[in-house]
Amino acid sequence: MVSPFVRTFRPAPPQITATTTLRPESLPDPASADPLDPVDSPPKPSVLVVDDEEGMRSFLSRALERRGWRVETAGSAEDGARLLERVHTDLVILDIALPGRSGLDWLKELVGAGFAGEVILITAFADMNTAIDALRAGAADFVLKPFRIEQILNSIDRCIERARLTRENFALRQQLSKRKAGSDEIVGQSDAMARLRALVRRVAPTPSTVLIQGESGVGKELVARALHELSPRAACPFVAVNCAAISADLIEAELFGHAKGAFTGARDSRKGLFYYAHGGTLFLDEIGELSLTLQSKLLRVLEERRIRPVGSEQEVPVDVRVVTATNRDLKVEASKGRFRPDLFYRLEVMTLTIPPLRQRVADVPELTALFMRHLSLRLAVPPLPVTPEVTRALMAHSWPGNVRELRNFVERSLLFGEFPLNDLTGSGPDAAPAELAVLPLAEVEKRHILAVLTQCGGNKTRAADLLGVSRKTLDRKCAEWGVEP
Repeated sequence: MVSPFVRTFRPAPPQITATTTLRPESLPDPASADPLDPVDSPPKPSVLVVDDEEGMRSFLSRALERRGWRVETAGSAEDGARLLERVHTDLVILDIALPGRSGLDWLKELVGAGFAGEVILITAFADMNTAIDALRAGAADFVLKPFRIEQILNSIDRCIERARLTRENFALRQQLSKRKAGSDEIVGQSDAMARLRALVRRVAPTPSTVLIQGESGVGKELVARALHELSPRAACPFVAVNCAAISADLIEAELFGHAKGAFTGARDSRKGLFYYAHGGTLFLDEIGELSLTLQSKLLRVLEERRIRPVGSEQEVPVDVRVVTATNRDLKVEASKGRFRPDLFYRLEVMTLTIPPLRQRVADVPELTALFMRHLSLRLAVPPLPVTPEVTRALMAHSWPGNVRELRNFVERSLLFGEFPLNDLTGSGPDAAPAELAVLPLAEVEKRHILAVLTQCGGNKTRAADLLGVSRKTLDRKCAEWGVEP
């Protein structure tokens, strides 16, 4: 019979709605897919049965293998631990009463070491205290012997579903926390954006790795989301991480997870972003900011489809499509020894380049209208009329911060109740000065950034926010110019 004591909490699945306006027009030839990338059907779970009764091990093995699952068995916690060092396991069915180390003691060690799978405890002798101890130790379920096969299969299904919901809930929280007004639409009638949309529709259904190139603020994450939402992985999580925003000391643990005690402050084990993106898409923004050491580890993950949490001896298979983005020229970075050439060639299976806003000024009016509509609703203020005079000024501006800068400008305008056109360096109601038209683009960018820094009294954090770039990017540019506000 099934234990009447405790069952795992089962939250209702989140409702995720894809809002992109893109649709795939045709599927590419599967033969063109990268052979190193994973197929889009998730693998069957693997189960480890640890029980000192040979009959129970044989009974569970036959029943689970008939469902297509890979099953390993062990007669003790020690044998099970040795198996886990060699074989990945999604779920462990563990008897409490084992010779030597008890199943409950081994469960505590597994959780402390960062085991990413689920554990179902089974026993013929239990009371309420034992059940409570088991769940506090990290067991996903508790089943009392003797049981019918349907009962253990239902328990396994619940555990696998719970793991799936954990990943989806994580991705949903991240999506809601990062979603910005107007970020759910790829707009623009320019030829460059039309070509980009066509490429996204063609590439999205494939499993190939994609590299998105473009300056900061052009909308690289938006394109990555479109690739995910138009792919067979759309029902699974989309997880985004800005590699430049995380400390170099922590990025490895953030991506791959870590075991308890792996480093100072690691009081508990933690799953990484690759785990939460299982079955879906992991978007690595600012990939050029990764250290050479971590680049090497990422290359290994892309080639072998396995990760190793920090401080753990166990490798874990991953089923993730990786999409990366950068505002640097990685080929140049590789030639200068700042980026691994082998990783660069692995990432550029397909490259999508997003043009800067100054190269598609015809899109400025449509983007302005989009941001005005979304932001006025979010801020609960009336939209501002965009007169021809304002449109000319917006189209005359160079927008070094690209679409992000335009969005921030529209938001600032709504808060002021008028368009602060004087904030647009080098543009106004009449026209852009001729001086800016003949300056090199790098000089225009430098002058604009320094002007904003001066306006902010040297406050780099505030200036970076106004410019729509990261603080790290602003620090790097100031260092290149030898400027210290």
